[in-house]
Amino acid sequence: MSETPIRPTQRSIAWSLPNLLTYGRILAVPALAFCFYFPGHGARWTALAIFVIAALTDFLDGYLARAWQQQSRLGQMLDPIADKLLVAVSLLMMAGDGTIGGWSMIAAIIILCREILVSGLREFLAELRVSVPVTRLAKWKTAVQLAALALLIAGPAGEAVLPGTVLIGLISLWIAATLTLYTGYDYFRAGIGHLMAD
Repeated sequence: MSETPIRPTQRSIAWSLPNLLTYGRILAVPALAFCFYFPGHGARWTALAIFVIAALTDFLDGYLARAWQQQSRLGQMLDPIADKLLVAVSLLMMAGDGTIGGWSMIAAIIILCREILVSGLREFLAELRVSVPVTRLAKWKTAVQLAALALLIAGPAGEAVLPGTVLIGLISLWIAATLTLYTGYDYFRAGIGHLMAD
């Protein structure tokens, strides 16, 4: 007599480790923003540590969900939201304190606009049951973007250790913005047929 396999309940999936990591990434966002209200290098290093840990969970939660077969609709919904909150709040806080300013604000605007537009496109295509796969270039864009933000979050604290940290961060931000435009076009091109048909 074969035993019926026990399926995890929705409650147990909601509290699985991959989802807990996603919740943690969302909670890291206000903690990161809070650090910018304090002067001194210590606050910047703390903000950088929070950002790096949160960015690492972005890779880890997806990897564990696939490896342990704990993928869920809740995780699929919250994961991109957590990513976008982390990026958007980081950009806004650094624009507010002047780390990102002048012409570099354009790069930040490009990144924010792309995130909003692609999210809207993906939501529309999801209703049509059309999946848009993440390209290798989009993964590189994310890596460059996270590296740029990490350097800029370190900001003046990073300059004290490695002069040129902010400049390298701003250059990386522009590279990320350029990749953002290209990958955003890729997503739009993949979905334009469905948009026109609708």
